[in-house]
Amino acid sequence: MVLDLCYESEFHHSVMPEAAAASVMWQLMQAVAHCHRLGVAHRDIKPDNILFDEDSRLKLADLGSAELFSEGQPMSGVVGTPHYVAPEVLAGRDYNEKVDVWSAGVVFYQLLVGFAPFRGDSPVEIFEAVVRGNLRFPTRVFSAVSAAAKDLLRRMLCRDVSRRFSAEQVLRHPWFSICEQNMRTE
Repeated sequence: MVLDLCYESEFHHSVMPEAAAASVMWQLMQAVAHCHRLGVAHRDIKPDNILFDEDSRLKLADLGSAELFSEGQPMSGVVGTPHYVAPEVLAGRDYNEKVDVWSAGVVFYQLLVGFAPFRGDSPVEIFEAVVRGNLRFPTRVFSAVSAAAKDLLRRMLCRDVSRRFSAEQVLRHPWFSICEQNMRTE
């Protein structure tokens, strides 16, 4: 088997301008939506599994935790990585492919401010913070982040799965158009 030469993402703790974050998130959500159209839930989206080829094209890697799904057929089992795993997974409930949208939302938050939205000093504390799902936008770090970006974060990191955006809905959010317009005028 021959694979593309790819490089690890370097945005674990760095802050990206919104335009750069939009490029990464657009590519990531295109990959997630493609997986979902094929009936595949990744279930472990995190920076370590986001790679880039030499032309800066995003590649979603490591499908070791992925599962095939059918519409209306829930998945189960605790899989994922602290910080990125969705609350319904940690609660031991059945879940659907929107767990990937939650994980991508955590990546998005990190891109904008350099740290995860739900933190703790141990995996147990992190899991407790995720289950509480108290999404905050501290002014000292979010003052330069647009209202549209915060709106998209709220829709991706929504604890109510029925209200959480799908990958396709994320791609239709106005934030992407706003970022594209801003790039053209700069």
